[in-house]
Amino acid sequence: MNIKTFGALAAVALLAACSDTPPPAAKPAPAAPVAAGIMPGSQEDLVANVGDRVFFGTDKSALATEAKMTLDRQSAWLSKYSNNNVQIAGNCDERGTEEYNIALGARRASAARDYLVAKGVAAGRITTISYGKDRPVALGSNVDAWKQNRNAITSVR
Repeated sequence: MNIKTFGALAAVALLAACSDTPPPAAKPAPAAPVAAGIMPGSQEDLVANVGDRVFFGTDKSALATEAKMTLDRQSAWLSKYSNNNVQIAGNCDERGTEEYNIALGARRASAARDYLVAKGVAAGRITTISYGKDRPVALGSNVDAWKQNRNAITSVR
């Protein structure tokens, strides 16, 4: 008799689980801001909410579409924080001579600066520097490290 009662209760529970009306869903907690606690207009704000770097192909200083999208966001951010000045540092991977990489890093920094100026950022607010291969962001002698090190990084000054 116990088994029959248990079986009947199990059948009722299964039918109840298949009903058309789902139980009311709990309301999700409001999402925390992406950059909670970050001071607006700071370097941390630029990094977290805009992006501080653009990447380049091997031996290239031309801006790719993705780089232009990042620089468009930087331009809007710089318009919003018009008292901020920035420095753009051009960087290279470890391959190539020191002289070649310094020149390539300078072209990368200039390409980013020129794009921002064309978008309306005053040229006097932007300085550039080339570190060549002297300041890698990723250590290693492999394709992934080289990709990360071919960049131009914007820093608030």
